[in-house]
Amino acid sequence: MAPRPRNAPQLDDASKAIIEQLQQDGRRPYATIGKAVGLSEAAVRQRVQKMYDTGVMQIVAVTDPAQVGFNRSAMIAITVHGDVEAVAQELEKLPEIDYLVVVAGKYDILAECVTIDDEQLLHLTNTQVRSIPGVASTETFVYLKLRKQTYTWGTK
Repeated sequence: MAPRPRNAPQLDDASKAIIEQLQQDGRRPYATIGKAVGLSEAAVRQRVQKMYDTGVMQIVAVTDPAQVGFNRSAMIAITVHGDVEAVAQELEKLPEIDYLVVVAGKYDILAECVTIDDEQLLHLTNTQVRSIPGVASTETFVYLKLRKQTYTWGTK
């Protein structure tokens, strides 16, 4: 994991416990969380809102893309000549890309995407990604089956 930015909020044990409760069940009522962590419902609500507002956490519905009409998921590994950050900034604009990381190793960037079908994936890689200045090459890893997807790593 990336080191925490210097301006990132410090989390106390109660806030960490709230995060862990929500990672187990994002729909868990604040009153239930409050009982588990020793705070009132209002205090939990206030802390959750603050963590949301400061970007510490997001509250979203996570789906299996294939179950909601996106029949092709893939990871695109990208090699860059030149400014990696400039290429990443352009990739961020593509709505099909849902996860984007700058990495060390054989590739410079990994971009996860979900598309309706192979035709849309081909268009994304061939027309959109490869046309970005600085993209030297791509390698696409097509997902055949989603076996595990969790967000319950807790807090430190």
